[in-house]
Amino acid sequence: MHDTEDDQQHAGGTLAAVVRVFLDHCRHGRGLSGQTVRAYRADLEDLVAFAAERQVLTAAGLTLEVLRDWLWAATERGLARSTIARRSASVRAFTRWASETGVLAVDPGVRLRAPKGAAHLPRVVAQDQVRSMLDGLAVRAAGDDPAALRDRAVVELLYAAGIRVSELVGLDLGDVDRSRLTVRVLGKGGKERVVPFGVPAHDALEAWLDRGRPALAAAVAAGGPADNGAVAAGRPAGAALFLGDRGARLGTRSAYRIVARLLEALPGEGPSGPHTFRHTAATHLLDGGADLRAVQELLGHASLGTTQIYTHVSSARLREVYRTAHPRA
Repeated sequence: MHDTEDDQQHAGGTLAAVVRVFLDHCRHGRGLSGQTVRAYRADLEDLVAFAAERQVLTAAGLTLEVLRDWLWAATERGLARSTIARRSASVRAFTRWASETGVLAVDPGVRLRAPKGAAHLPRVVAQDQVRSMLDGLAVRAAGDDPAALRDRAVVELLYAAGIRVSELVGLDLGDVDRSRLTVRVLGKGGKERVVPFGVPAHDALEAWLDRGRPALAAAVAAGGPADNGAVAAGRPAGAALFLGDRGARLGTRSAYRIVARLLEALPGEGPSGPHTFRHTAATHLLDGGADLRAVQELLGHASLGTTQIYTHVSSARLREVYRTAHPRA
């Protein structure tokens, strides 16, 4: 379904219909990631159900008071502050769009406020731990097992390029420039950027492409089943850079499992998914003296403020090193 004038007219009938058109706009008009759209859907469907209980069935009945009551009810249910803050952001995006498109005469979400989520610094893996992990992957890949070759290339590229897991699984063979050591990724909002990677990642990719991928690609030619994970939408498996164990395009859940097995074995608390390598790469770059704007461009952040979280991480790490190493700390 795509945004059309008929959709907009139909949407005026119920709040649920307006939400459906908004989600379609986010998916097709704005090119938001599937994860973002799913979060919007979950939040707004909860709002629709809450409003219906109060006999608010149309978008026009969505007032600031209803929105505040909805967030308050979430607070009473014991939802985390971060969840309530996300819900507030979801509904503000929705009401802003509804106002801009004429579905609502005024935007009731403008004055909506929610508690800020608790500030959590992202998990960062120490450089020696990363080195030890990658060395272990290289040893396992030395036997030319296709899965081991792939896992090593996946982790090397995640750390070297600092890309998102959605960007990783969406990569095609033609997106990698093996001579210039760069990869072309499609980021949030359909924005494309070219990211460099280093020699170790290049070597891992070469081994995967020359020896590992051909062994798994046979499953694609034979019409094997899809990988047990979310496949990048609209990207054919035959062109995929990374393949799953069944020969189809590697899915996000499968990539997550590859990384989680490694990170869960390391000391330290925090998330153990692929995003940890993105946080780690950014922090190590700043620790090494990289310019903040260069890191912003590498990560594909629209706002420099998003990248600045890593300066806090670097400062926290510096303070910890000082406390443990300086004789008069």
